Amino acid sequence: MAACRRVQLLLLLMSIVVSEVHLNDNDGIPASFKNQGPGQAPNAGNPAAPAAGASQPRRITGWKLAEEEACREDLTRLCPKHTWNNNLAVLECLQDRKEDTEIASDCNHLLWNYKLNLTTDPKFESVAVEVCKSTITEIKECAEEERGKGYLVSCLVDHRANITEYQCHQYITKMTAIIFSDYRLICGFMGKCREDVNALHCGSISTGEKDIHSQGEVISCLERALVLELEQRENRYEIKEECKKAILRVAELSSDDFHLDRYLYFSCREDRERFCENTQAGEGRVYKCLFNHKFEESMSEKCREALTTRQKLIAQDYKVSYSLAKACKVDLRKYRCNVDNLPRAREARLSYLLLCLESAVHRGRVVSGECQGEMLDYRRMLMEDYSLSPEIVLNCRGEIDHHCSGLHRKGRTLHCLMRLGRGEKNSLGATCQQALQTLIQETDPGSDYRIDRALNEACESVMQTACKHIRTGDPMILSCLMEHLYTEKMVEDCEHRLLELQYFISRDWKLDPILYRKCQGDAVRLCHTHGWNETSEVMPPGAVFSCLYRHAYRTEEQGRRLSRDCKAEVQRILHQRALDVKLDPMLQERCMTDLGKWCSEKTESGQELECLQDHLEDLISDCRDVVGNLTELESEDIQIEALLMRACEPVIQAYCHEVADNQIDTGDLMECLIQSKHQKEMNEKCMVGVTHFQLVQMKDFRFSYKFKMACKEDVLKLCPNIKKKVDVVICLSTTVRNDTLQDVKDQRVSVKCRKQLRVEELEMSEDIRLEPELYDSCKQDIGKYCQNVPYGNAQVIECLKESKKQLTQRCHQRVFKLQETEMVDPELDYTLMRVCKQMIKRFCGDADTKNMLQCLKQNKNSELMDPKCKQMITKRQITQNTGDVNTLQ
Repeated sequence: MAACRRVQLLLLLMSIVVSEVHLNDNDGIPASFKNQGPGQAPNAGNPAAPAAGASQPRRITGWKLAEEEACREDLTRLCPKHTWNNNLAVLECLQDRKEDTEIASDCNHLLWNYKLNLTTDPKFESVAVEVCKSTITEIKECAEEERGKGYLVSCLVDHRANITEYQCHQYITKMTAIIFSDYRLICGFMGKCREDVNALHCGSISTGEKDIHSQGEVISCLERALVLELEQRENRYEIKEECKKAILRVAELSSDDFHLDRYLYFSCREDRERFCENTQAGEGRVYKCLFNHKFEESMSEKCREALTTRQKLIAQDYKVSYSLAKACKVDLRKYRCNVDNLPRAREARLSYLLLCLESAVHRGRVVSGECQGEMLDYRRMLMEDYSLSPEIVLNCRGEIDHHCSGLHRKGRTLHCLMRLGRGEKNSLGATCQQALQTLIQETDPGSDYRIDRALNEACESVMQTACKHIRTGDPMILSCLMEHLYTEKMVEDCEHRLLELQYFISRDWKLDPILYRKCQGDAVRLCHTHGWNETSEVMPPGAVFSCLYRHAYRTEEQGRRLSRDCKAEVQRILHQRALDVKLDPMLQERCMTDLGKWCSEKTESGQELECLQDHLEDLISDCRDVVGNLTELESEDIQIEALLMRACEPVIQAYCHEVADNQIDTGDLMECLIQSKHQKEMNEKCMVGVTHFQLVQMKDFRFSYKFKMACKEDVLKLCPNIKKKVDVVICLSTTVRNDTLQDVKDQRVSVKCRKQLRVEELEMSEDIRLEPELYDSCKQDIGKYCQNVPYGNAQVIECLKESKKQLTQRCHQRVFKLQETEMVDPELDYTLMRVCKQMIKRFCGDADTKNMLQCLKQNKNSELMDPKCKQMITKRQITQNTGDVNTLQ
């Protein structure tokens, strides 16, 4: 009730003052309408006739708009009768009429003069002094304004967000609606922008030539010119700096109530009723509601354009968004995001605000939930509509015109550009690529997938099935989606949108929020990085991850290792990158030529890296180095190979789960998989993947982690300058054999190396392709005699032994040499050891490996001897007794 009484008192006071302002003691005609022509300001000093159609003078105690003949017909037609006794209500009715509803020009003129007098007459200012007494005292700028020129009311309008007095707030709200109905009523605007209005042909500045609707178009025209200025390189008109500030200031002042943006209000009135009927005006709520519906099919094009212009102004000056400026005011001050020594144009940019506050969030600082909610809305807004980022419009215009036209809505244009960026030919120019990378950092979709609407919609079904255990908005959702890439739960659209976004996230380690949170300390300590929104030429964003993973696999002796949490995140990223070479920036950059030359037909997941490994010797040096480093890393932690791990999951669960669960792999898992190659759980995909890795390992002994760590000192000492694994094995084996034959007391090859060397020799005996000299010498014979024989389980080698008499001389010599080695060292006879495995346990458990065949021969005729083993022993006896190797008997 008290509030109602205050409103009634305020309306009464305003009514009295309005009457005072417009009464004349002699005739009751509004004094300010006397001696004023249609194009003049009040009291201009040029007498003229009263406005045409005005009623004859009458003596009344209060002047009413409703009684003026010029507006009577329009009033009767357009305004409810209960408003007629309140001039301000009549004014609001006629001002906010539908755009296609015309009113008489004399009535327009009458309304203009009435509003002008309201905002400039000193007597009206006295109401402000009366109802805003304590507010004026509190607001220093307003207290210092010169009285009698209308500046006080304009100042109070500027600071209306800080007004706490109820009556003052109501009064200034009414005055704001009047002032913003016509750009010429806004204090100082005309003087600052007159030249630009004329130069841009934004409309007439003559009173009365345009009605109240078209006046909003003048400011709208200036706003459009202002945003266009940033989107063009050539033939652009540059608005004067003081007019720019005035335009943005007007946009700021109209940020809380969409009625005050007259052009947008009239453009979106029907859309507001359609989409936001229940949204209460004030505090920017209607703007935000309309923004959320901007890409709805039923949104009118005129409203969509007006909303886009408004959003572009917000991108230039965040204060144009009332809700964002209000919600983040304290946080901006707290984290020095609006420090005085920065240029106003920079610190006002929405992108600067987002980067500054996102940096605080990523550093673990507290940013209010309300502010973070607003940031989320505007980050999503920038990702939805590329045209809100002038750098994208300016630098990607050609790419958009040629490849992405007609995809404007819901972030599709940006994803089209991303697709071009990660495409085979990389159709993006360098400046466009950089603009996209900058936008991804500003919007930070890695921290919340909902920011990327195109991704969100494409992956909704996958998230509901594969990632339903993760809370909405959690950054782990993206990681979950990556884990399900190329699985049956993934859908094609989601796969494309995900890889397009991850391509850009992978190029700046900070854009993966989990990696950044867990590794920022390590990055500062080891890689000399700067803050989240700062860059360094010495350590650019793309190089930081390379630095981190170099330290991830260092031994304790090497020092300067990553923390446990950071290493786990580095491994997670490496697993993801193994799915697609384009997610590894260094690999793609250095191997672009080789990918085109050798691997253009390898389009399925994981095939490109395998192809590069297969052609390692053919690659240019930069590419060979990066592929070699990555392969060396895989040898230590094969779990990086996500696709291989998926294929081998049954085998891992059955035989290797203990080593797979270890925090540190050190090559144990791959060794286990190799030893389990012929178990029943082994499937073809896993077998192919494991064998491929074995073949790659033959190219460089560093690619076998356990072998490298056990024998690196021995290799440096005994086999310098030898790189290929098979040659290193031969070199070390020869050294061991010579030392053994000569009964050397201190063998030159260390014990740990001899032990691992044995493992390598046994693994090589399983597949002829792992012994390149033998394989190359017998390729022709294999094609002729063993064409349909599988390579694994030493079956091709066994086939060649059985076809020995028909072999070419070169192949025959190699097979003979192999058999010679096996007779001396039966443990290297893979087939014998496999077929007779149980019999060896039964009869020869205590026998020396060198005497294994002899032991089996002695037990050959035992009733407990397995028939298959007996048959294999007989074969080896025949071999011993043939002319080729009879010297070994």
